[in-house]
Amino acid sequence: MPLQNRVTPANEIIATPHRGLMMGNRGILHGTDRTLGVARWTHPHWISCVTAFKGRRRELMRPGRYTELFFLDEAVALAAGHRPCGECRRADLKHFLALWQQVHGGEIPKAGDLDRHLHKARIDGRRRRQIRHTAPIDDLPDGTFIAGDGPDDAFLVLGDRLLPYSPAGYGPAERRPTGVPVSVMTPRPIVAALNAGYRPIIHPSAG
Repeated sequence: MPLQNRVTPANEIIATPHRGLMMGNRGILHGTDRTLGVARWTHPHWISCVTAFKGRRRELMRPGRYTELFFLDEAVALAAGHRPCGECRRADLKHFLALWQQVHGGEIPKAGDLDRHLHKARIDGRRRRQIRHTAPIDDLPDGTFIAGDGPDDAFLVLGDRLLPYSPAGYGPAERRPTGVPVSVMTPRPIVAALNAGYRPIIHPSAG
């Protein structure tokens, strides 16, 4: 049986046999039986990592160690509110922080300060639900996720296309409409970073 460790654009954690391009961390979420408890995070420092780094190998869901989460790609990780890791993706984090300063002004934030801002924008802690916002589809940059009509529908914005998400990859593209408001899954501050020039790693199935 596959472990429940795959994060969707809706910020749900599911079990699937399909593998993803990115790994993530938001604390210890599992018990000794390698199943998830009630908590879906234990700290605000949600990061996305590469799956191979300096030859390190990890036993998944080892007792007392952080729960290894996985994403189809970085666009999904961003939709769930995960920023680049400062160790295995140092250059990407520096770029993300510089874009944050470009958008918001002031000094380049420290990663911990960034995490606290992102946590307020990505999750309703009381309801444990993803925070979404409405925006004109014409204003959304590549790499943004929007919600579809069904409860599990999610689409990646990429050029003039909308790509339906599945744990296995992206499905056949639909033409991106114009002039309509949509429900945006990617947190507002991350959409701003995408608009400023951040380019996430996209799964090859996007074409």
